[in-house]
Amino acid sequence: MLLYLTGRGGGTTAMFTRTAWILALALCLGRAQAQSPAPGTASGPPQPLDALPYVPGLDVSAMDRSTNACVDFYRYSCGGWIRSNPIPQDQGSWSVYEKLYEANQQFLWGILQALASEATDRSADQQRIGDYFASCMDESAADRSGTAPLLSILAQINDMNSVADLPLLLARMHSELGGAGFLFEMTASQDLENSEQMIPFANAGGLGMPDRDYYTDTDAHTVKLRRLYQQHVARTLELLGESHTSAQAEAGTILRMETELARASLTRVEQRDPHNLFHKMSLESLNGLTPRFAWIPYLDAQGLSGTASVNVSEPAFYRALDHMLANTALADLKAYLRWHAAHAAAPYLSHALEDERFRFFDQQLRGIPQQRPRWKRCVREVDLLIGEALGKEFVARVFGPPLKEATLRMARQIETAMREDILALAWMSEPTKQRALEKLGAITNKIGYPERWRDYGTLRIVRGDRLGNFERAMVFERQRELARIGKPLDRTEWGMTPQTVNAYYDPQMNDINFPAGILQPPLYDPRMDDAPNYGNTGGTIGHELTHAFDDEGRQFDARGNLQDWWSAEDASQFAERTRCIVNQYGQYVVVDNVHINSRLTLGEDIADLGGLILARMAWRVQIEGQSLPATRDGLTPEQRFFVGYAQWACESERPETLRLHAKTDAHSPARYRVNGVVANMPEFRQAFMCPAHAPMVNAVPCRVW
Repeated sequence: MLLYLTGRGGGTTAMFTRTAWILALALCLGRAQAQSPAPGTASGPPQPLDALPYVPGLDVSAMDRSTNACVDFYRYSCGGWIRSNPIPQDQGSWSVYEKLYEANQQFLWGILQALASEATDRSADQQRIGDYFASCMDESAADRSGTAPLLSILAQINDMNSVADLPLLLARMHSELGGAGFLFEMTASQDLENSEQMIPFANAGGLGMPDRDYYTDTDAHTVKLRRLYQQHVARTLELLGESHTSAQAEAGTILRMETELARASLTRVEQRDPHNLFHKMSLESLNGLTPRFAWIPYLDAQGLSGTASVNVSEPAFYRALDHMLANTALADLKAYLRWHAAHAAAPYLSHALEDERFRFFDQQLRGIPQQRPRWKRCVREVDLLIGEALGKEFVARVFGPPLKEATLRMARQIETAMREDILALAWMSEPTKQRALEKLGAITNKIGYPERWRDYGTLRIVRGDRLGNFERAMVFERQRELARIGKPLDRTEWGMTPQTVNAYYDPQMNDINFPAGILQPPLYDPRMDDAPNYGNTGGTIGHELTHAFDDEGRQFDARGNLQDWWSAEDASQFAERTRCIVNQYGQYVVVDNVHINSRLTLGEDIADLGGLILARMAWRVQIEGQSLPATRDGLTPEQRFFVGYAQWACESERPETLRLHAKTDAHSPARYRVNGVVANMPEFRQAFMCPAHAPMVNAVPCRVW
């Protein structure tokens, strides 16, 4: 699944898509002195870290002091940054996080460029990532091969004699090409009833566009995108060698098939309730759900022989899938599979297919004018597929024990703040408080990088074989993931690479993960005073901690089991407080007449508010007894805390990208992640002496945690 650079934490992981998420994330940065190239640029030569300019954790030049902080605090904190940082031509948005990612890409580019040299004395993992990068960068070789690397799968599709051949074909496509585009998705995840065990999850899939709503919404913009998508599918099929007439007809059929699957899929809001996604079935029941799809050959081909039960995340989807298989001509099914094979493999084939994919998914869907340079795409690809091998190189150069200890100290302070906050809650009963404290005490903080690096010993990378390298890397990761089924949980695993500029909380692992990538200036700046550091990094730690108790996370216990540990009255009190946030954020306009889907963003909005409240509590303890200057850079310590918080969110987005995120992203736009939070904090009003009726002051503040 696709994740966007949304800043401040990846939020709560979806409990059934960890493999897809690992393979989709590439949010990276550099170390303490890393920053982006000149404002507005999107590329440059590979850079050593020390050559990149230092940017402070609180940048007064990024502010716009002509704006009244009580009227628009986001503009006050970020107006200068927005003016000085136009969106690069190869980006759909541009933010503090994306600039750090850009700087890190340049740094990783330098590492990979050096390791791509066969003359270099390289370890086995260095050979893998170096040769993969070299193969990716050889665009002329990709153009010479055209669609030839895909011919084997295309031939197997063409040789299908009936739906009975589908299980083995899908098993291959899921393994080699990955993703959820081939009718459905099979992953491994923790049993929601017993978090210590891994079980198979059969998830909904089968779509080419980013979300079901692109197939079902009837507004003019979405209708236009469907038409453009159908044209894109037809052009892709023509690039595979089909006639114009045939490709046009098949594109219409493919859109119809995907629409049928989309209508049977849960909305993103419905997916936020884990109870909607947990339907553990015996293999016999699963076969009864889809009598036209033989599960035993599929599972055997995936190395899952003897599987007794599967969690079917969306039973209605599988009933619709079976209906579609019963009522779809074999020729139409073949066209659907050819399209999805080409769609998945396009970035690894000729530039004609890659450019066609870019034209719809980036230009038309996100408004991005220009394709990213090849070096960026190749750095990202290595990070996606062999990320921990690359992470070892990153950590060795950028991350040391002092930074890890400073982060752990801040995390412990914020956990103490949450403990005090829970104990002080007037609306929660004592038995529920004790269960909440039990869960809080069980949370694990993972900082920097994993305890054990992934062993890539069985992964074969062949210099010059780009698509083959991609397929073998996908097979390696899939086999590693599915091999965990039926075995005890390994709680040391990470779901992000160390170079990632993000963080996340996992409700089933009950852990918070802070990669080395996010612990760098300007997000965490050891040269800066405590106020902006606690506002920024402290707010991120508090954000992820609060996810353990948001509308989704609160449904899991201390061991990560889906268990209701709330009294009915406490649950009602929680829901009443979250309604305040839903109502507040639902009023905000994203772009044109599109409002925030505040039921989709609820978990992130709860975490933003709770995280900053906790960070401020921890900061006040940290500075207790200190003699602080009355002002610095014209800001009081309290004002520095809030500006430090706001500046992580400095960002601009193209209108098309805003529309995309409004449908698919569980985070509110950056402006409201700042203004929506401070409007609920009396401490902000006091810090900036805002009048009672100022836009940044809610008459009745929302507060959950």
